[in-house]
Amino acid sequence: MKSPFADEYWKAAVKEIETLEKMGVWEVVDRPEGANVIDSTWAFRIKRFPDGLIKKFKARFCVRGDQQVHGIDFFETYAPVVQWTTVRLMLILEVLLKLKSKQGDITAAFVHADVEEGENIYVEMPRGFRKQGKVLKLKKTLYGLRQSPRAFWLYLTEKMNLCGMEQSTLDPCLFIGKKVICICYVDDLIFWAMDEADIDALADQLIAAGVSLEQESDAAGFLGVRMEIDPKTGLMEMKQTGLIDRVIETLGLDLGTTSGKFTPAEAKPLVKDADGEPALGEFSYSSVVGMLLYLAGHTRPDIAYAVNCCARYMFCPKRSHELALKRIGRYLKATRDRGLVLNPSKLLKVDCYPDADFAGLYGHENSSDPSCVKSRTGFVITVANCPVLWQSKLQTETALSTMEAIHEDNAGALVLAETLPPQFTPRSKHYAIKTIWFREQIVKRKIKLVKIDTVEQLGDLFTKGLTRVTFEYLRRKLIGW
Repeated sequence: MKSPFADEYWKAAVKEIETLEKMGVWEVVDRPEGANVIDSTWAFRIKRFPDGLIKKFKARFCVRGDQQVHGIDFFETYAPVVQWTTVRLMLILEVLLKLKSKQGDITAAFVHADVEEGENIYVEMPRGFRKQGKVLKLKKTLYGLRQSPRAFWLYLTEKMNLCGMEQSTLDPCLFIGKKVICICYVDDLIFWAMDEADIDALADQLIAAGVSLEQESDAAGFLGVRMEIDPKTGLMEMKQTGLIDRVIETLGLDLGTTSGKFTPAEAKPLVKDADGEPALGEFSYSSVVGMLLYLAGHTRPDIAYAVNCCARYMFCPKRSHELALKRIGRYLKATRDRGLVLNPSKLLKVDCYPDADFAGLYGHENSSDPSCVKSRTGFVITVANCPVLWQSKLQTETALSTMEAIHEDNAGALVLAETLPPQFTPRSKHYAIKTIWFREQIVKRKIKLVKIDTVEQLGDLFTKGLTRVTFEYLRRKLIGW
């Protein structure tokens, strides 16, 4: 290894092998003649705290799953992870009900599950630990096997059920017990309860059932998202400061002379700019977009529109698109220490603020380009006035009128949704099927439609670039600052 952290990685590799051998993951056997022996490899990474500081060095012994053959070496592979909508909803309930929380981590998660009976999986011994003429015969699933995530998820579900935790029908990674609620994202878990002792009791049950669970004092960080609770107000703020710092550094904006921006996007739309100046390639465009998508989807809905616009040009960016990304970076630099503030109201209600920009690129791009007439949809769903789900994207179908583009929020939509009998016209008749479905859902789910004033429409944040005054007003209503 040529890494400056070679010594730390080697120590992590030795610890990994010792852990796997202790858990009885394999047995060392003579190389069998004619058997398919899958190659192995090492994966090294640095695990960081939410603020970006190094937490620990990890070495993972992996199997080359790309050498497996479907129908022979593996069959089913699907394994779910908890939805972030569920995570945010549970954090809202934590603040509202003053729940106690703890985070847990399952050591060497995938190797808990046994290899299915009848499967003979042979793997090359790890580099640095190989013996002449010997290979590993797996007794438990190992990282890299196509079936490992699913096998572990089934294993964890079984153990949760044994401990009295019932799997939710809405999210398969949400488990509900009499006194404890738990979510799992592969091997990372968060527990909630009114009494911390109930969480400890469930943890003891899981450990007794054979789960190698390590508990942390509280759920202060989860998958790179830090949850800070204000001791005075009791409100929670979800932050990703470490990720923001990496974005700023990658964009070359970490110098003190770089000024910030008050909004993440210009008021005018970001166009394809086919004949524009080529990208300079100062940074990896796709890498920055990837980090920003993760940020926008978890704690910063205020940049969702700007990031989606930049993501459209990921495979052929121009200089104008690079500058648009830098603008987002400058905005994040100015708001680095802020995130999503959870300040739930006592009224536990669900609200949705949808909006659409009808053919927003038309007149700004070449009119012969089909993409320029696509409308943009944006929405945010709140629970107790806190955002839990949001999105900004171009519509897949070409809307032929403003009513079609904003089927959810304008006066025409209200008429179609509530007027009896339905007032279809020659222009709206072809839209009848979707409208009838829409009306059925309103009745079935007891949805109340309300006309929202333009100045109060939170959906505007997800469909267009706004002036500073409008943007800051809606941002304050949405994420609390």
